Amino acid sequence: MRWDGRTKCYSCLHVHSDEQGCAHYVRLKAYPLKGADGSLYMGEAVHELSVQDAGGVDGIRIVGRTRAFLEALEQLHVAAGSDVPVLLTGETGTGKELAASIVHHHSPRREGPFVTLDCTALSENLFESEVFGHERGAFTGSIEKRKGLFELADGGTLFLDEIGELSAATQAKLLRVVESGAFRRVGGRKILRANVRTVCATNRDVAERVRSGMFRADLYYRIACLSVRLPSLRERLEDIPELAAAILDHINQSSSRRYALDADALTLLQDYDYPGNVRELRNILFAAAAHSAQGRIHAREIAKHLNQRSAAPGGEHRVVGFPPFCPPPCPATLSDLEAQYIAKLLRQHEGSRRNVAATLGISERTLYRKLKRYALG
Repeated sequence: MRWDGRTKCYSCLHVHSDEQGCAHYVRLKAYPLKGADGSLYMGEAVHELSVQDAGGVDGIRIVGRTRAFLEALEQLHVAAGSDVPVLLTGETGTGKELAASIVHHHSPRREGPFVTLDCTALSENLFESEVFGHERGAFTGSIEKRKGLFELADGGTLFLDEIGELSAATQAKLLRVVESGAFRRVGGRKILRANVRTVCATNRDVAERVRSGMFRADLYYRIACLSVRLPSLRERLEDIPELAAAILDHINQSSSRRYALDADALTLLQDYDYPGNVRELRNILFAAAAHSAQGRIHAREIAKHLNQRSAAPGGEHRVVGFPPFCPPPCPATLSDLEAQYIAKLLRQHEGSRRNVAATLGISERTLYRKLKRYALG
């Protein structure tokens, strides 16, 4: 709990499960109350945070229990309750599209459309036609009138992903419509209007790009009335068991086989840095499940796909498996000798990390760190 001197209350974020095992994200507030006789009582209030729609994006739900996750979720809840533009920041793969979906589906605009635009997918020439639409005959090949994404999002939310990649000319075109809601289709003369809320996302430091002149300051202040930073997976490694369970649950729903993680596989997942964040975790589990013959995902399947994502200097991937260790020129260091011995044990035990760890008298977690340090697979 933390003390708030202005409101004289204690407040904390909390996760609890109902009878069906569904997680509920809440903020608990406790207030000191005095009775008529001077006795001190505690008044308690529970404010449930907006929870994502059941399907999420691509069937993946947003889950977690760490403080970094809960604080970001609470900020999304605040953003959902308003109607101002929102800017989502964070590294690639942290779930910005899912966060935008949460903001929309728990906002007053939830009954309206949720339209997405990947700003990296459009050239300057295509931007106006895609966003504002075009009239028939506006250019070669335009054989019929077409509504743009801004018009299609009328009454709802337009999610602009990777807005930091827009060129200066495109930023100017977007600023006009964001400010006024007014636009014209390409080749048209009639001024159209759309009531659209924008939610933008970027993995760039937009404030720095404004200072360097690469992003318009007026557009930045227009789209960032509320700013929410999504934490990287490295900041919430304790959420990996719950995230992995949610991803596997999604895989199981579309498969005739039930997939589950071995304890050593989960340990290996928790020892990884995830430069690709939640998206990388999702891809690793999908690939590991595809290579799991019996539905039980072992550490070996996980390690294989972690290695494939770990490039050595020069762009070459680390070798998957347990190749013979090539000792360096003498004199060997203690680390060299340890690496050579571990490589030998891996061959003797046919890659069984559990047996190797037992032979060495160390935990499997410690062994995984050594394997990573010595690039042994």
